[in-house]
Amino acid sequence: MSAKIRFTSAAVSRLVLAKVGHPQRDEPLQTSKQVFEVAEDDQATLTGIFLKPFKSLSGYRFHHHSSLDQHEMNGCAKAIFESPGGLLEKGCEIAKRLYSKSNHPNIKSGDLCISLVGGIEVNGELVDGLCILKSESVVPFLSISTKDGDLQLHTEQGINPEKIDKGCLIFNHHPHKGFHVLTFDRSGADSRFWVRDFLGVVPITDSPFQTKGYTDMAVAFVKEEEKARRESRRDEDTPPWETTTAAKDALSYFEEKEHFSLQEFEEQVLRTPEAVEKFKEHRARVEEEQGQRFEDSFEISKKDVNKAKKRIGTVLKLDTGVEIHVKPSFASQPEPVLERGFDEEKGMKFIKVFFNEDLAG
Repeated sequence: MSAKIRFTSAAVSRLVLAKVGHPQRDEPLQTSKQVFEVAEDDQATLTGIFLKPFKSLSGYRFHHHSSLDQHEMNGCAKAIFESPGGLLEKGCEIAKRLYSKSNHPNIKSGDLCISLVGGIEVNGELVDGLCILKSESVVPFLSISTKDGDLQLHTEQGINPEKIDKGCLIFNHHPHKGFHVLTFDRSGADSRFWVRDFLGVVPITDSPFQTKGYTDMAVAFVKEEEKARRESRRDEDTPPWETTTAAKDALSYFEEKEHFSLQEFEEQVLRTPEAVEKFKEHRARVEEEQGQRFEDSFEISKKDVNKAKKRIGTVLKLDTGVEIHVKPSFASQPEPVLERGFDEEKGMKFIKVFFNEDLAG
């Protein structure tokens, strides 16, 4: 279900708006009484704001343990795509569903925009989309206007387009498989509420998903093993940045191969029976936490391997208030550029850094 998505000809045309309070704090739910028609002159600006957060996100789909026909969000999206005239009714149903799921004390009230988006290109085909955005905070902004031949300054409260908190974009693509859905939650902590409780989606287990999952697991596993070894030996002379180099070595398998084989990965990367067993345990924990099983064989997504390489790094936090950030490119240096030692005169440890040029200057 991988999809190539382009927003070049997309346009937001109609909106349903809501103010979603918190039920446990007796805050009400307010919904639109009629569909808000976006003026033609405003469509390009609004479309850019609404769709910007959905670039470079992994795909999800609606899922129900019994049948998609019993999935509320899937049903609402399907009804809107089949009959756009029902946007108001179904949009209000979506707002009511979100309100009913907002019982946790950490969930914030906010403004909700539900919009119909036309002209989205998915795998070369133009389809409609349903965009749902929630903003949980307002910010002050200034505007200058003219009155009686003079200028006046006004302050107002509004939504910052760069800080929309939660959102999803449902494409009318693969409807029989639960549609293709992109989603984000900037808070992170409440993603279970947004992704599972409200939307009811699961990741699309395609090549990018599998590649990201295994590269994340490989790097996390290497870091855990390095940390455990240092603690068991109390080997303070082993530099923490060696983990960065080890993690990069683990990703070399994904760089060199086109196809992932778990058996091959175990033989060429993990090597020892002890490491294989520990990785199996690590993988089982991740699968349980995410509620999603990883495949033993799949095509490797090079794009996601490159993303994983950029995430490798470490930060040394020293008791003198100094922090040293080691970036992923450190591991590719032909010669060591960090040296660790102990100064007898000061009675303190030190780290010596070699470099050719100060790039901040």
